[in-house]
Amino acid sequence: MAARSPWSRFVDSAVQGPAHAPPSTQSPHAARVSSRRPAGETAPLIPAVRRETARLAHQVRNTLGGKEASADPADRPRRRTDVRLGLPALLVWGAAMAGMWLTPGMLAAMCGVLVVLAGFLLALAGRARKRQDRRRSFLMTTAVALMLAAAAAAHSAVSSSQRHDGPLAEAVDAGRSVVAVLEITGSPRPLTLPGQAGMPERWSVPARTEEVTATGQVIRTRADLVVMGGEGWNNVVPGQMVRTAGKLRSPDAGKEEAAILAASMAPGAAGNHAEGAARPDASVDATAGAESSAGAAPLWQVVARELRGRYVAAATFLAADPRGLLPGMVTGDTSALDEALNGAMKTVGMTHLTAVSGANCSLVLGALLVAARSLRLPRFPAAGVALLGLGMFVVLVGPDASVLRAALMGSIAIASLAGGRTGRGLSFLCLAVMGLLLIDPGLAGSFGFLLSVLATLGIIVLGPRLMEWTPAVIPRWAAAAWAVPLSAQLLCGPVIVLLQPQFSTYSLLANVVAAPLVAPVTLLGTAAVPLVLWLPWLATALIAVAGTFSAGVAGIARTAAGLPGAALPWPEGPFGLLTMVLLSMLTLAAVWAVVRPYRLLRLVLALHAATVSLLDSVERRARAARWWSARHRAFRGLEPRAQRGRLRPCPKISGRNPPWPLPKPLEPGHRHRTSPPGGT
Repeated sequence: MAARSPWSRFVDSAVQGPAHAPPSTQSPHAARVSSRRPAGETAPLIPAVRRETARLAHQVRNTLGGKEASADPADRPRRRTDVRLGLPALLVWGAAMAGMWLTPGMLAAMCGVLVVLAGFLLALAGRARKRQDRRRSFLMTTAVALMLAAAAAAHSAVSSSQRHDGPLAEAVDAGRSVVAVLEITGSPRPLTLPGQAGMPERWSVPARTEEVTATGQVIRTRADLVVMGGEGWNNVVPGQMVRTAGKLRSPDAGKEEAAILAASMAPGAAGNHAEGAARPDASVDATAGAESSAGAAPLWQVVARELRGRYVAAATFLAADPRGLLPGMVTGDTSALDEALNGAMKTVGMTHLTAVSGANCSLVLGALLVAARSLRLPRFPAAGVALLGLGMFVVLVGPDASVLRAALMGSIAIASLAGGRTGRGLSFLCLAVMGLLLIDPGLAGSFGFLLSVLATLGIIVLGPRLMEWTPAVIPRWAAAAWAVPLSAQLLCGPVIVLLQPQFSTYSLLANVVAAPLVAPVTLLGTAAVPLVLWLPWLATALIAVAGTFSAGVAGIARTAAGLPGAALPWPEGPFGLLTMVLLSMLTLAAVWAVVRPYRLLRLVLALHAATVSLLDSVERRARAARWWSARHRAFRGLEPRAQRGRLRPCPKISGRNPPWPLPKPLEPGHRHRTSPPGGT
């Protein structure tokens, strides 16, 4: 039986009476009322005219409501959104963000204040009565949130002390040249200039110091920095120990790293610093020098780099666009991506497809879980297989912020699924955010991390609502195809404007059209990665099929970018942010109005009735005020003007002896003296 809306149940209850309403559709309140009705008493009869009116109203609602006529989503049981972890996540994020701007002393004071407030709230929760469970729960949740925020601030104080105090901070402020032993902590990223073609000449590599030598002083500290280097820095992998030389400079305000090292030589080629600095070809054979002088990289990172390199080589038989796009969508390697295609994808808002993000992790995790369950594996072994595969995928693509967030959230979701608790996506996201910020507080200032969290939040909160608004004639997969990118774009749009002040007109359309092509590219392309080493012929076949779909994605991006008005200018700064927020709200309201015409009509009628009632009330008040004013003026002649001490003239002049003083003339100018009546 199709679900029925609350309005249908109300009409039936009004027409037939609570005693005759079906048990399945009768509300609890009506059930309680009917249970208290004396035996033998029946509901009052409703005239036939009212029944016919209710029937016609029901038919009109079915005609206008579409999906509401048969199955209103409000009738289906829906789990309430659990927002209890929202406050701890926001407090932890705020504390981690403050650690990137404040000094160590200010952070220590903030930690003390947070701990004191947490203790005070715990004391209040202990004194609360047992019947005040909601108050106690709120106090306990807030206290735990403050403690977590204090932990994040304390962790941020460590990196803050390295930026403000100590010999390394002095060397950075002085801009000294140093020799450093570093541990690579992230994958190299190319530094390309606008209009530059071919391989980039400079690379940005995140690293952590092990030993820094400046002006004969050896500084042993663990501080994060970013290396800007040329040839040879594109071959390093996370976990590798390298030795290099360069000049330190201060980072921009609000950055996590303690310094920026402009490397003057290739990694690992500084076994003899003086000799390496004198030879102009000191950067030759950088990888061999790194492994011999500073130690080899971890085996799993070497294997991941080898797989990425072989995958790029195996895709060389494809056309130009899929040859560069497929490795980026599968392994995150965008070294072969064409600059024109990259610009087109930026124009239409499809840059999240050029590198591995949370969507790829979700697809891989879901495919592994479905495959494990199809093999009749129990819940816990299936979850273990899925998590193992997800971990291997993260190692393959590198520990970027969005991938780490998606991996951690997927792990929490799998653990909850194994425990039998599902449907708490917002709680999973909050747990993932708090876990990542407590491990690495520097993610609080990352725009990539912020966009990833906002996109996931939009999919969790707005996505199901948009799918419920879709008419019943549209399949669920088609509803998800437009609801998911729209919900993510509505929340990410204001932040994207801060990074790139332009409006992508065809972004939603391009993402909706390309959405069916992303899953085959990710799944088939990822399945071909291990086969590159074991079964090259099968890997070539999978790469060919995945390359066909990636060529479709590239064609959509180029076509949308070539349309007129694809990228419109947008205001910069806070004004652009606020205007984009307003546009997102108007877009959501427009979508709701299009897919819910009956509710829009009811809303318009309700607003019209409220406006008419307000105008009537204002008119009655104004009429009453005029009546009291006229009644007061009837007994008023000469009276002092308020707060001025002057006599007020009476505008009503009748008879031959007008009151004094006379009112001023309407028009300025000299008044001619007139003779009194009867004078000569």
